[in-house]
This record gives sequence, structure tokens and C-alpha cells, in this order.
Amino acid sequence: MARDVTDATPISGRDELVAWIAAGEKPASDWKVGTEHEKVPFYRAAHGPVPYEGERGIRAVIEGLAGQNGWEPILDDGNPIGLADEAGGGAISLEPGGQFELSGAPLRDIHGTAQELARHLRELKRVAEPLGIGFLTLGMSPKWTRAETPIMPKRRYRIMSAYMPKVGRLGLDMMFRTATVQANLDFGSEADMVKKLRVSLALQPVATALFANSPFTEGRPNGFLSFRSEIWRDTDGDRTGMLPFAFEDGMGYERYVDYALDVPMYFVKRGDTYHDVAGASFRDLLEGRLPQLPGERATSSDWANHLSTIFPEVRLKTFLEMRGADNGGPEMIAALSAFWVGLLYDRDSLDAAWDLVRPWSAAERQKLRDDVPRLALASEIGGRPLKDLAAEVLRIARAGLARRAMPDDSGRDESRFLDPLFAIAETGRTGADLLLDRYRGAWAGSVEPAFEECVF
Repeated sequence: MARDVTDATPISGRDELVAWIAAGEKPASDWKVGTEHEKVPFYRAAHGPVPYEGERGIRAVIEGLAGQNGWEPILDDGNPIGLADEAGGGAISLEPGGQFELSGAPLRDIHGTAQELARHLRELKRVAEPLGIGFLTLGMSPKWTRAETPIMPKRRYRIMSAYMPKVGRLGLDMMFRTATVQANLDFGSEADMVKKLRVSLALQPVATALFANSPFTEGRPNGFLSFRSEIWRDTDGDRTGMLPFAFEDGMGYERYVDYALDVPMYFVKRGDTYHDVAGASFRDLLEGRLPQLPGERATSSDWANHLSTIFPEVRLKTFLEMRGADNGGPEMIAALSAFWVGLLYDRDSLDAAWDLVRPWSAAERQKLRDDVPRLALASEIGGRPLKDLAAEVLRIARAGLARRAMPDDSGRDESRFLDPLFAIAETGRTGADLLLDRYRGAWAGSVEPAFEECVF
């Protein structure tokens, strides 16, 4: 989660909320991709979690990075909880349990994504290694309990932490113990947004399966290949899920705004103060009838911040966010953005992907979403093995990237970034499957070797 927005422009009605989203429309020539990933920090010596404070804590890493890249600190109640490139180069922020997130800049191609990631990891290692800190390439912390997980000093997280147990069993695990990689993509019109949203929602479980990489919890197998994805199934039903309404007639900006208006709020930020309004209605704030803040009316920042607290499998803001994948190593982080760019940024590929998923019913899409955390590529939809479907989807994405014809300095197009995913689809064995093989074999029933082998 990037830093909360501060924009006091008043919003007087629903039409302005719709216009806020519609303002994200861009011509295809201006479409870019932004890549975000979270990584779990740990102490290399004892394989324990890293607290915020202390000479070798998360705060020291943030302050050290500021000296490396010159980015401006993001403060929360005086505590540095992230960094921002004021020139638009991205941001670094903290998830609730100390997961270190890079929110990458919007970039023209996947070559730029890979270069940005390599630069970030170089800078991070220069700071973290002298402190004895490493970062895991896993979708979930594999060893320590939730109680052992540090809490970062971000006030919005205090509000969320108090609310989460009221609406699901696993929301705190989502906050404190998971790590994802996400790709953010543009749209050109309302119709283009709707088609991309539908395709990416339907295929999000395919991405979840290909990127499954969280099979361990508290030192042992948890029974899932992507437990991170399973956690989202019992976090908060009001703000998560597959958005079946997106496939209904009449879907557009207004329909998404109406959905978002009905998602309960967490907070309202005024100046440096976070007001806990968890469970309250944004409609009440819009009309100046919020019981916790009588007479206070909605601003642009309230809307932006509220949208950032909605967590469906694909999220709409002024761009589309793909949210279904576990974090992995650098090659997997670049592969996620390549996967979605290949499917969504080439017209022929988008059409082919839509033809593939259009016959599926809401019940079929939901069953696939429910099966994938445990079964990954062994799942089925419409009687078809997901392994075979994933291979077809990857071929569509590869053709889209080839048609984009964006070469690097060596003349290679972006399709090479899909190679790790083709290997997974060919064998049907995910990163999680391979980790479980190691656990049962060379690791001799211990997750401790993950802290040596699954590291950036």
C-alpha cells in the first residue's frame, strides 16, 4: 500500500466519483505498466523477524535507503514509514508486518521493469546486508507466528487491525504475514476498462496458480500451494472477491462506483489525524451525515484512500490492479507484468482471451477461485485441466508481447520474460510444489533452509 493521498478538493456527488475514475483514460500510445512487490525481511543469523526500531531495524533500512537514492521520507506521526521519488520514480512503503514494498514507476515496457527491480535490489542490499537483514522470495512468512510478527507504526494499520477480526478469520494474517506481486495497467475508454476487467478477473486464478509460492506457515506445510490466496478468501467479504457484477449488462464506471460506495470505510484522514470510522458508509460522508464526523464532507483524497482499502482480485482506480499472485524471485516479478501486458495491451490477445473466458459462468469462475489456492494447476474449469488452460493463456500473452515489438538493447522482445511461466505450465509444478519437494527431501522437514535458498 502506497502512502495515503492528501487532496482537500471537495466532492459533492456521485458523478464526481465516476469522473475521478474516468480521468484515468489514456490513449494506447501512453499505456504503461507499474509493478509492485512486497518482500518479507528477516535476520540472516537467527532467521527471525525484523522489528521497526533498533540499530538493525526496518527504520534503519529506510533511512539508509534515503541516503542511497535521495528519495523523500514518508512520515507517519514522525516515523519514517516509506520513501517517495518526487520526480515520479515510484515509492517504498511498509506493510503491517514489515513487508518491504516497492511501488514501481509507470514504465513503457517490461525491460524497464526488470531494470528498475535490479536497481532497487542493489540499493537495498547495500543497506540491508551490513545490518544482517535479508528478504524472502516467498508469498508468506514461513516460520514465525502472527504474535511474533512485528507491527509497523502506521496509524491506518491500527484501525484495520481492530476491524479485521470482526469481518473474517484471516484478515490479520493477510496484513502481517503475506507478500504479493502486483501489476498495474491502463485503459483507454470505459468499454476498454470493462473488457480488461472481465478478462483479468476471470484469469486471475490462472495467475494465482502459476505464481503459487506460499506453502509454509509456522514452520510446516499449511496444506495449500498458495496460502496467501486462501487467506484472502476469509479476510472481509465486503471488500474482496471476484466481482461477479462486473460481468453483468450495464457494467461501467458507475457500477463500480456504486459497489465501492457500499464497501465500509476504515478511516477518514484530516491533516495528520486518522479518524477511525471503520464500518461507516462513504455515502454518509459524501452527504455530510457521517456519525463520527458530523458535517464533514468527502474530498478527493477520501475517495482515493477509500478505493485503496478495497481488495478484490482486480481493483479499479484510475488504472487496473492485478492482485492475485504470490511474490517470487526477480524473474517471477517481471513475469507477472509480462503476463498481463501480453494479454491486455494487444488488441488481438485481449480478444482471444475474452473469447476463452466468455463462456464461463459466475459459479465456474468462483469454483476455480476457490480451488486454486490448494490445487493450483491441478484445478479444472469446465472439465478442462487448468494446466492446459494456463499454457494456452501463456501462448496468447506471448503473441501479444511479440506483436508489441518492444526490443531491448540486444533486440529481444518482452516475450522472454514469460519463460519461467512456460516452464511451470509445461510441468504443472509450481514454485510451491518444488519447495514442498525440498522440505520433504533435502531440507529434512525443516523450513530453515528457505532462509538461505529463497532469498533476493
